[in-house]
Amino acid sequence: MAHTVHDHTRRALPVAQATVLALPPSTPAKDLRPRWTALESLLCGAFAGAVAKTAIAPLDRTKIIFQVSSKRFSAKEALRLLYCTYLKDGFLSLWRGNSATMVRVMPYAAIQFCSHEQYKRLLGGYCGLQGKALPPFPRFLAGSLAGTTAAMLTYPLDLVRARMAVTAKEMYSNILHVFVRISQEEEKTRRSQPYPHERLAFGACAGLIGQSASYPLDIVRRRMQTAGVTGSSYCTILGTMREIVKHEGVVRGLYKGLSMNWVKGPIAVGISFTTFDIMHNLLLKMHQMGYFTP
Repeated sequence: MAHTVHDHTRRALPVAQATVLALPPSTPAKDLRPRWTALESLLCGAFAGAVAKTAIAPLDRTKIIFQVSSKRFSAKEALRLLYCTYLKDGFLSLWRGNSATMVRVMPYAAIQFCSHEQYKRLLGGYCGLQGKALPPFPRFLAGSLAGTTAAMLTYPLDLVRARMAVTAKEMYSNILHVFVRISQEEEKTRRSQPYPHERLAFGACAGLIGQSASYPLDIVRRRMQTAGVTGSSYCTILGTMREIVKHEGVVRGLYKGLSMNWVKGPIAVGISFTTFDIMHNLLLKMHQMGYFTP
């Protein structure tokens, strides 16, 4: 009986082993974590920033008040300021300016988180680490660029927040009122003409916007101009544009070389605007001095 069981077990082993050996090789587990889209980063960043800033709004307002005054800061003085504000204007006055903070911090956090993801993706592709963890320095660079981008785009809102935090309701009633008063009372330079570097900057911006808007037509013009020597059959504007989009795409076709235009275009147009203004003012002065008499 024991011999029979032993023989049966010995005969069964190859079957079990064959069954195990016949199993397909295991594949590495896939990363099931969803990739965040730009919209998801925007929404999550905006909500996170809003909640955090609302929680510390009274402390942030107290900090700004001390920053713009000559009083020496201490924890006792900060608590006294909070208490006096509460007694004078009520509990909600501790959150004065928080609406401006929300208007600022939500786009700030959204832009910061979203641009951080985009910068990490760009730097990862540049370093050959697409989809992998970045080394410390590229991560630091991505965070720095994200913070700079968010601060530059939301700085006017930061100015409004500071103004509302240190003033009474009688001076600035709401966010729009701050913008209106600043634009009416403080943005004028009281100069009849801008400085040359201001002309250069404004001219460069004007050229950048204008050339970017009309760049697809420039691509079409070049294709039609060189059709005779390239062997292409471009006859009409719409037909040329349709062929470019069909074979090369919208961005890669109609906006090919735009980045180079952004480098050379503003420089050339800015210099042109500045030179024109300088020559115009020079001729005007010469007229006033009587050099051009009829």
